[in-house]
Amino acid sequence: MELIRTGKVKEVYNDGDVLLFRFTDKISVFDKIIPNKIPDKGESLCRTSKFWFEKIKEERGIQSHFIECPSKTEMKVKKFRVNESGGSRIWINYLIPLEFVMRYYVAGTLMDRIKKGKIDFKELGFRSTPKIGDEMPEPLFEMTTKFEKTDRPLSFEEASQIGGISREEIYEIKETILNIDNIIARTISTRNLIHADGKKEFAMGEGRIPVVVDTFGTADEDRFWDREMFSNGKIVELSKESVRQYYRSSGYYDLLYSAREAGDKEPEITPLPEKIVKETSALYREMYSRLTGLKW
Repeated sequence: MELIRTGKVKEVYNDGDVLLFRFTDKISVFDKIIPNKIPDKGESLCRTSKFWFEKIKEERGIQSHFIECPSKTEMKVKKFRVNESGGSRIWINYLIPLEFVMRYYVAGTLMDRIKKGKIDFKELGFRSTPKIGDEMPEPLFEMTTKFEKTDRPLSFEEASQIGGISREEIYEIKETILNIDNIIARTISTRNLIHADGKKEFAMGEGRIPVVVDTFGTADEDRFWDREMFSNGKIVELSKESVRQYYRSSGYYDLLYSAREAGDKEPEITPLPEKIVKETSALYREMYSRLTGLKW
């Protein structure tokens, strides 16, 4: 097999008529790969993704690129054309070069943008400045670039042009995401979890039907909170967000984004303390079981 792409988390191999994803134990935040590896992380992502791909097909007939998992860290998927410079409204079977985000609660970079005045909270439906953990009056659907150095929020017009998709197709993708997230929310409701937000990717398949690709519903792409703690006024992060919070509290996040906004050289990301590595490894194993209801 030929290695054709090395991502922040996965290695992608050409395996004849299909692709093989090999999930590694690498971890990244803020588009930076952290020097440490997180034991069992790759297996958790692979097995959790398999669970969701099978569930959305079974419950709603939603198409995905998933074929099978030859091992606990490998996944065979359908092959789609990749053109990093953009899509086309006349193509089929190509990866849409966008990332699609649905937010149900205020958290992460959304809170940052509200604080900096980059987003008017009134346009989101809030009467006053929201705080982290506030539920969105309506789910917030956003699109960002995929192949730029850092993810950049896009307007509908920009997303349509870069993705090679019509406004109607964007709404179709949005509706598909809402259906998927409904399945996620219903599935985890009995497992003391809240699905706060998540990212998904799509290809345009035969007949220009959106096909879910990459991975979703894991502790990497999505943000989950402990429901019982949330009801008591405390947000307990049960995703990669806990690692992001470490770098926020250490001051690295502020240094990084100050450099990005100024166009300066970005500071190298420092390794995680061993204690955080062990805690994060345990979290990924725990979240596989909590999300799927299956034993590790």
